[in-house]
Amino acid sequence: MELQGEWPEPVVSVQSLLAGGLTAIPERYVKPPSQRPAPRLVSPTDLPLVDLGGLTGSTPTEFQATVRKISDACKEWGFFQVVNHGVSPDLMKRMMVVWRDFFLLPLEEKRAFANSPRTYEGYGSRIGVEKGTPLDWGDYFFLNFLPLSKRNYEKWPALFPPFRETVEEYGGEVVKLAERLMRALSISLGLEAGRLQEAFGGRDVDVGIRVNYYPKCPQPHLTLGLSSHSDPGGLTILLADDHVKGLQVKKGGGWVTVQPVPGAFVVNLGDQIQVLSNTIYKSVEHQAVVNSDEERLSIAVFYNPKGEMLIGPIPELVNKGCTSSYSPITFNEYRLFIRTKGPRGKIQLESCLKAI
Repeated sequence: MELQGEWPEPVVSVQSLLAGGLTAIPERYVKPPSQRPAPRLVSPTDLPLVDLGGLTGSTPTEFQATVRKISDACKEWGFFQVVNHGVSPDLMKRMMVVWRDFFLLPLEEKRAFANSPRTYEGYGSRIGVEKGTPLDWGDYFFLNFLPLSKRNYEKWPALFPPFRETVEEYGGEVVKLAERLMRALSISLGLEAGRLQEAFGGRDVDVGIRVNYYPKCPQPHLTLGLSSHSDPGGLTILLADDHVKGLQVKKGGGWVTVQPVPGAFVVNLGDQIQVLSNTIYKSVEHQAVVNSDEERLSIAVFYNPKGEMLIGPIPELVNKGCTSSYSPITFNEYRLFIRTKGPRGKIQLESCLKAI
């Protein structure tokens, strides 16, 4: 399923705004006082850190202890960081290098890959398609990775010799990591190891890669790089700059600034896991802040259910979680709803599923 038409207004990249020596951000980027980052910050607290070495080649006791850590992190935070995840540090570094090189290209070269709301694939600077949608201080590049039938290699930049090869290798390794995490999550919910994967559509999943580029901002206290939202999909695996903080996770009514662990991935649960688990696990609001001194790059791999898969609480969990009023809906339908409105906290999860 695709949105029709083009963007309702001209799309201006944030990078281009800075080219003329901008000293104040345009009004469209200024957030209401209640949504600005500074007034609501809480003391930094580290996310749970899980060593995934316990999932492979370990004793049953170590395996169960690792699954328990993942379960505790999901219930308390909906976020955690993972080390010993099986993706080589060299590959992670190369992935960051090729994408940083892309965003440093001249604007006209990047615009050759401009996206549209029909697929979102390519270079863009806005999410919601409604006219007048508030804007975030960031540019991005989105690629369809799986299924193979959705890949559009014309949108895969080939400007550097190792670019496509690096993206393909990286995506494949992170998908393997997601599959391991899905098994652990399934077991942690008291299900058969492959049950959650089955609910996603088996191996026929939907995987996208979004690279976020947050330029320096002359007034970071007035805006956000990415507005508060919960991820609409299943599982997100994020590679972030480990020397620039920007990700914030909502907890206890405030916002916790995440300090990325070098060599680790940040993992978080999306709305589809909340629905499938019957709210035993919940997706959590998060946002990205910007600063005036440094740019920031992050790479998110979204491991989602098959687009046509009808998603509702797994029957085995109906009596274990909260009483749920979620109406079954395909991931394609839900994603279309989110893309139309843009990021708006967690309001969309309840309003969409109760409206269908």
